[in-house]
Amino acid sequence: MSTRQPVVFLGHGNPMNTISRNRFTEAWAALGRSLPRPKAILAVSAHWYTRGSAVTINTAPETIHDFGGFPQALYDVQYPAPGDPGLARRVHALLAPVETDLSEAWGLDHGTWSVLRHAYPDAEVPVVQLSIDGTRPAAYHYELGRRLAALREEGVLILGSGNIVHNFRAYVPGQDVGPYPWAAAFDERVRESVQSGDHAPLIGYEKLGRDAALAVPTPDHYLPLLYVLGAGLPDEAVTFPVDGFEGGSMSMLAVQLG
Repeated sequence: MSTRQPVVFLGHGNPMNTISRNRFTEAWAALGRSLPRPKAILAVSAHWYTRGSAVTINTAPETIHDFGGFPQALYDVQYPAPGDPGLARRVHALLAPVETDLSEAWGLDHGTWSVLRHAYPDAEVPVVQLSIDGTRPAAYHYELGRRLAALREEGVLILGSGNIVHNFRAYVPGQDVGPYPWAAAFDERVRESVQSGDHAPLIGYEKLGRDAALAVPTPDHYLPLLYVLGAGLPDEAVTFPVDGFEGGSMSMLAVQLG
């Protein structure tokens, strides 16, 4: 019998975290050691943002370097985790009647491998990615998370990767600065709602005023959180294994349910 897996959202931050050692990367490594070893991972990354839904069916997904202007050492990183076509088909079935393309046109983007390289450095756990349909409202993504919750009983770790606060225009690179007041306020608002189990304000985050508008100027990095919350179960433990900010405007908060 499989051990029920938790669901986890990780703030992945700057791609340089992939090849850095800091308190965020050390926390990801500790998390990987503490979680039950999954049979496979289903990742929802901010960096596969599409029209329509797709899931990777590759047996050997490519390590995609979907960024520019970084040192060569980052482009040299490979994360050769196998794919899992069986899991891809299971996701396809669970999401029906939503049309979900079984895709070989994508692999693992840095939203996924930048954190998994620390959490599961052996790259032996199969990984499948599910895209985010950017044409759909927030409630739709939460509902998809609910449909995917059954995977937890099958030994699959559902991983969301983005940033709860992600305002790149306000980001201060290379400086260890505290968060802007609006960034800290929205981060705390999210934390309180997750702890209370009241997800409605987080689904309707666009109604939360100026702080939310600044913290989530585009939904791509926020929506992976809703998949994780949707896949949660009533009254299960909530923890925040990572917190803090990069550059004043990028929350590194991690959320674990179960």
